[in-house]
Amino acid sequence: MTNPLEPGLYVVATPIGNLSDLSERAIATLRAAEVVAAEDTRTSGTLVKRAGGSGRMVSLTEHNVEQRTPQLLAAARQGVVALVSDAGTPVIADPGARLVEAAHAAGVRVIPIPGPSALAAAISASGFEGSDVHFLGFLPRGRGERVTRLQAAAAAASVLVFFESPQRLGKTLLELVEHLSDPETVVCRELTKLHEEVARGRASELAGRFETARGECTVVVRCPAAQGSSSPPTDATALLAAMKRAGARRPAAAAEVARLSGAKRVDLYDAWEAL
Repeated sequence: MTNPLEPGLYVVATPIGNLSDLSERAIATLRAAEVVAAEDTRTSGTLVKRAGGSGRMVSLTEHNVEQRTPQLLAAARQGVVALVSDAGTPVIADPGARLVEAAHAAGVRVIPIPGPSALAAAISASGFEGSDVHFLGFLPRGRGERVTRLQAAAAAASVLVFFESPQRLGKTLLELVEHLSDPETVVCRELTKLHEEVARGRASELAGRFETARGECTVVVRCPAAQGSSSPPTDATALLAAMKRAGARRPAAAAEVARLSGAKRVDLYDAWEAL
């Protein structure tokens, strides 16, 4: 039987938890693939069989990607090669990027089969506006390097997204409090799975809640610059001044102006002292 798909490297998104998210197009591609490249061939092999595929599984890891690339490109010139990740969209935080880059350089056709992505799912569930999103992948394990990377990224973007292990999540949230002025944050845990959890609040509020967590976590952060953290709006300052002249106390005045204007209380406290 002739393969209905043209030869090439097919970048196939797979479910991040819920198997029902595997698209019909992804299923058809996995069925047609003569070769399937995956970081974990056991996990992906089970999914390929579930889709009705019978292609040869080839492991593609950080350690063997250079060695495996020539044979995978040769196969993609003659038939259908599917690149999958353990979960989600390939090339996002996995070694598949080097294979795709080599395919472009060699003139091998690259065909994306879009679908599930923890990155896209977390952004969509956060409610944070702005197209200036910086994806950090997995943060460094060392505290100093992690803080430096977060601060540099926050200075240049409106929204940060990163993956974090449940063991380090609580500590990382506290670092956001200390070094990014306690930003609005969304923690997405176990996306699309049975115990899925999406929680939004200040990083300080979420740190205690996720001091001990289980499962895969994606974190979305609204950067301080995007929250207007430098100074409150002029109309907010004017309202604050009026309340001060009327004899209001600072905590109550700051809370009310923050509610009405959206300004941060810490900035309103500074403005109060400057009045």
